[in-house]
Formats: sequence, C-alpha cells, structure tokens
Amino acid sequence: MKTLIVLAFVGLFAQLVDGSLGMAYGVTSSSLLLATGIAPAAASAAVHFSEIGTTLVSGLSHWKLGNVDWRTVSIMAVPGGIAAFFGATVLSSLDGEVAKPWVAGLLLVLGAYVLYRFLVLGGRRPQFRSRPLAGMLVPLAAVGGAMDALGGGGWGPVGTSEFVVAVGGSLGFLFALGSAGIRWDIAAALLAGGVVAAPIAAWLVRHLPARILGVAAGGVIVLTNIKTIAESFGAAGSTVAILAVAWTVVWAQMLVVAVRAERRARELAADETTSVPV
Repeated sequence: MKTLIVLAFVGLFAQLVDGSLGMAYGVTSSSLLLATGIAPAAASAAVHFSEIGTTLVSGLSHWKLGNVDWRTVSIMAVPGGIAAFFGATVLSSLDGEVAKPWVAGLLLVLGAYVLYRFLVLGGRRPQFRSRPLAGMLVPLAAVGGAMDALGGGGWGPVGTSEFVVAVGGSLGFLFALGSAGIRWDIAAALLAGGVVAAPIAAWLVRHLPARILGVAAGGVIVLTNIKTIAESFGAAGSTVAILAVAWTVVWAQMLVVAVRAERRARELAADETTSVPV
C-alpha cells in the first residue's frame, strides 16, 4: 500500500510537470519509476496504459478548442503508433538490468532537452523556416514512437498525436508481456495521481512561469537518471551522492539564470507596455 501511495505521488508530480509545460509526463514518471527500482519494461508499460486515459482527455480538449493540425496528425499517428508497438516488444524482450542504464541514458538526454528548451529557448519550440514535409514527419514519428516505448516517454518533446502512440505502445507491451505481466496497480496509481494533479497544474501555471518550471522539471529528470545510471554500473553510495550533489549545484545555477531571465523578460514587457502611446 505504501508503494502505491508513493507511485500516486509520482503520477501527481509527473502530471504537474505535463499540465504546466504541456510535455514530459512520460519522461518524468518513467525516470522516477526507474529510480525506485522498477524494471524498464514494467515502468514503460504502466506509463503507457496510464497515458491512454490522460492523452485521450487531452486530445479531445485540444480538438474542441481547434488546436489540432489534422494534416500533421494524419501523417505522424500511424508510423508513430507502429514504432511504439515494436519498441515495446523489443524492450520487453531485454533483461531489465541490461536495459536499465540504456533507458536511463535516453531519459537523461530528454531531460537535457527539456533544460535546453526552457533555459535557452525560453520555453519555445525550435522553429523551422517552412512547414515540415511528410518526408520529414514520417521518420520523425517513427523515431519518436520508438523512443517513447523504449524510454517510457519522449513523444511529447518529439512529436504529436500522443494518444495513438500510447495505444500502440500499450498494445506492444500487452502482446509481449501478457496481461499478467502488466503492473496494473502501478498504472492505476499513476493515473490517480495525475487526475488529482490536473487542477493543481492549471493553478500552478498561472502563478509560476513555464521557464522556471521547465528548468526545475528538467533538473529532476537529469538527477534521477544520473542516480539510476550510476547505480546500474555498480557505483558506491558515496559516489552516487557526490554526483547528485555536483549536479544539484549546477542545477541551482540554472534556476538562478532562469529566474533572472524571467525577470528581464517581464521588465521588457512592462517597458513596452508603458511606452505605447495612448
């Protein structure tokens, strides 16, 4: 019971991140699940089954608000879902201890991307000079879907139409592990925590800038995966602690930079408002 309560808090924190930033539910929850000792396949499977509910509601909400680019969805959904299915079957066939450092490495890279996007780009997505062509979107969807299944997250930062990818990955794990191999209790705990966090995230995003939230979340993702990778290679507890402290010092400096950048942005916005002639 205590474990399920902890996992519910994992889902709550992951949904706070995703609800505030619009991304990183899978990356955050998978990182935290790996750090608690859950096998990569079990962690990714639980995340994908919990995401079926969260992404369905989110997708319907965006559709109602007219935020869906159906051209992009139609191009990326099928290859993303198929790649997620095969990624799930591959991960399920690997030994958990062998797969853990590789999955943690992938998640660490995605955490670094979150830091880059919110610290350097200020929360903006990388911009393209023209609308991406199908020849680019299809391989992007395939890579994103496979990464999402193997790492338990990553489609949000990479692509779109996440519901289809969540279904594809879930079916892959169901096919490879069987219903008895799915940790339904973990999926339910994550989903319960996410449901509780949804309204809190809506309040949080109104009071704390995305730039600061993104750097905070990215730091947590990197920290947990540094711990997982170090422990997977047999590092002593003192070594893991030193690595954690060293990263925390760097992360604290990043937060300081993010806060200062947010203040400058607000000052510039205030100056522009007062300088507009009436």
